[in-house]
Amino acid sequence: MAIITISREMGTGAYAIAKELAKKLKYTLVDRVKIEELAPAYGLTPEILERVDEKPPSYRTAEDRLQAAHLATMELILLDCAKKGNVILYGRGAQDLIKVLTNVLRVRFIAPFEDRVEKFAEREWIDPDLARELIRRSDHQLGGFIHFYFDRDWNDPLAYDLLFNTKASTPHAMIEAIIAASKDTRLKEGEEESMALLEDLIVAKRVEAELLKSSLARALKFCITCEDGVVTLAGHVQSEDEIEEAITLAKSVEGVTDVESDLDVLSYKPVKD
Repeated sequence: MAIITISREMGTGAYAIAKELAKKLKYTLVDRVKIEELAPAYGLTPEILERVDEKPPSYRTAEDRLQAAHLATMELILLDCAKKGNVILYGRGAQDLIKVLTNVLRVRFIAPFEDRVEKFAEREWIDPDLARELIRRSDHQLGGFIHFYFDRDWNDPLAYDLLFNTKASTPHAMIEAIIAASKDTRLKEGEEESMALLEDLIVAKRVEAELLKSSLARALKFCITCEDGVVTLAGHVQSEDEIEEAITLAKSVEGVTDVESDLDVLSYKPVKD
């Protein structure tokens, strides 16, 4: 069956809908709770997740790059869950992470700002002004995460297959619509091809995480692709030795059958006055 991704604005009530949807479909809901449950097997702690989860990464310092490596590892959790099938991937840019797959139903929940403020304030028993500030910050952070990491406008409706205004529809109606859409034969037809593509995405993400944890990440940004286990590395390094180091590291990653290099050497020399 289809992989379902959910993008949401804070205060829309999307989480309750996702939980009920997972129950009706008998799908696994991959949310923060599930990620925290699986994280220790990937070497991630709750503290690490708090620092990187849905936050725009940076690559300036060694600590930044380590955080980016942790983010890539967290994404591996999402990809591995998607591989098992029958899942709802909640937030975390999942619709962009697996955008090349053809058996994905991409769902987004929105609502007018003040309606979200009212619902959130009532649910959390907090002052509306505080709710308003928290929602503004959440919108800025989540939108920034998608823009920085996936180079896309979070609000672009064409990035989703179903878009729901939770003020205008009941949870029951939205859930039934999603269930019906998830049974579309076109999604079923794309499963076999998508599983092969997903395996390559997982291998490429493993390589990305390892490169970000290495010294090679200090002055470059790799472009990593994988096809049938063959990984291609593109980007810039500072020496021929670094090309060999990158190839050797990539070859050591589980699932990699071979490595091809499109890396270029780009040396930086200090400018003298």
